[in-house]
Amino acid sequence: MTSTTPLQSQPDHREAATESSIDSAPSRLSAWVDRLRPAAPDLAICLLFALVAGWLTHGLWPDPAGHALALNPEDQILYEWFLANDARALFGDFALLTERLNAPDGVNLMANTTVIALGILFAPVTLAFGAPVTFALLAGGNLAATAIAWYLLFARTLRAHRAAAAVGAGFCGFAPGMLSQSNSHLHVTAQWLVPVMVWLIIRLLRAAGPHGDRPGPDGRRVVTSGAGLALVITAQVFVGEEVLFLTALTLAAMTVAYAVARPRYTWQVLPGFLFGMVIAGALSIAALAYPLWFQFAGPQSVPNGMFSPDYFSADLVSWWNISPLSLAGTADAARLTTGPAEYNTFLGWPLLIVAAAGVLWLARRPIVLACVAAGLLMAALSLGPAVVIDGERTGMTGPYTRLLGVPVVDGALPMRFALALIPLVAVVLVLMLDRALRSGQPWARLLVPAAVAAALVPILPTPLPAVDRAPVPEFFTAGHWRDCARPGGVLVPVPLPTPKEPEAMRWATASNAGFGLPEGFFIGPYAAEGNASMGTFKQPTSTLLAEVAKTGTVPEIGADQRQQARRDLEFWNASCVVLAADEPNANSLLTAVEALIGPAERVADVWTWRVR
Repeated sequence: MTSTTPLQSQPDHREAATESSIDSAPSRLSAWVDRLRPAAPDLAICLLFALVAGWLTHGLWPDPAGHALALNPEDQILYEWFLANDARALFGDFALLTERLNAPDGVNLMANTTVIALGILFAPVTLAFGAPVTFALLAGGNLAATAIAWYLLFARTLRAHRAAAAVGAGFCGFAPGMLSQSNSHLHVTAQWLVPVMVWLIIRLLRAAGPHGDRPGPDGRRVVTSGAGLALVITAQVFVGEEVLFLTALTLAAMTVAYAVARPRYTWQVLPGFLFGMVIAGALSIAALAYPLWFQFAGPQSVPNGMFSPDYFSADLVSWWNISPLSLAGTADAARLTTGPAEYNTFLGWPLLIVAAAGVLWLARRPIVLACVAAGLLMAALSLGPAVVIDGERTGMTGPYTRLLGVPVVDGALPMRFALALIPLVAVVLVLMLDRALRSGQPWARLLVPAAVAAALVPILPTPLPAVDRAPVPEFFTAGHWRDCARPGGVLVPVPLPTPKEPEAMRWATASNAGFGLPEGFFIGPYAAEGNASMGTFKQPTSTLLAEVAKTGTVPEIGADQRQQARRDLEFWNASCVVLAADEPNANSLLTAVEALIGPAERVADVWTWRVR
């Protein structure tokens, strides 16, 4: 006779529980799949944007430290140094005036395009893998993130057809102007917060007036929208103030035009909208008061813009030309702008024609009229003080002359006002495609997408050209510099870095800005009457070494030059002088420096002089 005890029956319960958990696993997986299925097209489009951005910047990989963007390597060196310096915030070693460049005076980071927020956000990447890796990630990541942000705005907030939203967002992220600015202008291509600002303003407008069954404004959403807008504005200041300025001016023009087109709606939402904007303004001022004071009145601040608006003006002919960086572009078009990082206006005649046709087709929509008004204003401002046509400066003055003499504003590069047209044209394209794809008319569903495709194919982007660059000396990559320069001390490279030849700044970047450099590439107050300059004036010893590096000829060096070298080293508060063994004309430079300050010591792949 047998009996079953509770102990004997326990395995049966365990087996049943195990079988139940195994059976439930597929059901949980199916539930997750069902939840994600509606978002699958959105995820696929976002992944496509990321792949395109990676392809366009693939020249920097797989070795970002050994590759540079061929069309603007100097600015890449500058931004890599900024990223390395920003990463020091994780150690608590960060200030808006840094003495790690232009020692001993330092550099006002707010007066330079230092992408502080990006540098701090990616600090772990910089510290783990180096600033060149962070730069490469941001060069492509800004393009992809901008496209993704606009896609979410078009598809989710404006409820546009997915295909229409994808086309418009792709244009926002990869338009000729965006690709051109990707040549080392991280502060300009980081536009992924702009759609967030637009979304918050739309949210504020919807909350400011009657909506659906609600007879009046939604106070809570008005306040949260204003507060959110202040947060995004504050963040954008530490990413790129120029983008914020262009966005604010464009949205202001659109707001006025939209209000004129819909006066009744405007009066309904005006009180709530103004209240929300007051909240945004007050919170932004409270958060930014000190940084902006530091930028315009703090140490090493500059009172004016660095660049001439007459020089950086858009050529009228460039608007209907195609960028040399686009699929159908030619090198001849490059003569219509200042350089490969400023192909801002090159939309091409096919796109201009299609966009104009779309405006006529959608002319009854107030948002289209607002885009047209803002677009015409920004395009006119891009022409600068005097209109240039096919390289010839005419006697016609542009509306930009009204901005001359306006503090801060007159420092903006006129030709970059054209970048504001990228999202404005994109809105027209999205509305065109959305109307056509939802239309019951076969001609619209075929003709409009075909016309948009014909306009966009010629300006499709091509990968950014890249070149190899010399490796940083092992003296810096292996950390030997720490035996030469005291912690936070100043290391003097031979020759010293300049805006046109900033190569030695890569040495500091490789050390995560562990030491300071004299002179260098930055914006400072060294022009006449304290106006903005690129870099600083050179000390006599620096001038001597630069001439030796250029010519290979060592001048006669006597007691006067040696005494001046001691004064310059004292002025820089130098700890160490370093000459790379593979520097051009290294033997001549070695002879010159030894004549100035004494015998050198060979350490790894450099010559060093300790300064006592």
